[in-house]
Amino acid sequence: MSALEWFAHKPLGGGIFWIQERFYESGNRANIWLVRGSQRDVVIDAGLGLRSLPDYLRASGLLAPAEGAGPRPLLAVATHVHFDHSGGLQHFEEVAVHSAEAAALLRGDNYEAVTWLSDREVARPPRPGWRARQFRVPPVRPTRLLQEGDVISLGDRQLTVMHMPGHSRGSICLHDKDHKILFSGDVVYDGSMIDWLPYSRISDYVASCRRLMELVDRGLVEKVLPGHFNIFGAERLRRLASNYISQAGVCHKVSTCAMRSIASIALRVANSRVAS
Repeated sequence: MSALEWFAHKPLGGGIFWIQERFYESGNRANIWLVRGSQRDVVIDAGLGLRSLPDYLRASGLLAPAEGAGPRPLLAVATHVHFDHSGGLQHFEEVAVHSAEAAALLRGDNYEAVTWLSDREVARPPRPGWRARQFRVPPVRPTRLLQEGDVISLGDRQLTVMHMPGHSRGSICLHDKDHKILFSGDVVYDGSMIDWLPYSRISDYVASCRRLMELVDRGLVEKVLPGHFNIFGAERLRRLASNYISQAGVCHKVSTCAMRSIASIALRVANSRVAS
């Protein structure tokens, strides 16, 4: 299967494109965002990597340069290193990730990447004989380490890094202040927030949700482009963050601790089988 078959995209206007992996039919299917700038293009998250995303971008004309100009540099930014967001980083020359998860990406740590993929989630195998049990997030050396407050300049657009741990220790959002757009990764999407994975932390998640609410209260976000599911607005963002905070009590912490233990054991077993 070619990259042109594997991916599909939808233009949102303003140089932003919504890309998805067509045949990865799972709630874990991540949204991929291409943001085009006057001097640099940025891909936010990269999917599984079963086919080359840069090949798709070139073949579909999404990276076509302005007339008479050379191609713009292309940077892939991972909102975090979970497998559904980081598997495709291997295909990019320039890769940025928060410093808290850089070592995991560099060593190809499929425990921290929470790699679990089944054959039934892939409607059409990317090549003959492919099986999900073969899938691994390969080691990738980041070319840029991100920290809170860093600015990724695209020329005519600036994306500010917001370190928002909780879902994972290196989770980030990218905030386009001028256009009041938040690329939220898995910090928040229109669904249940997952805080029971290795390196998830409820207290961090509560603090991150308070920051999200502050963005709304200050009028700094009007549109959220999340890591999964559909786009939503400021009112929904505030409600999702507020609901998480209100539910993060003792009972939630106890049940989450149990779920994290089960998930950790399952991941270690699965990854030990692949390694052997």
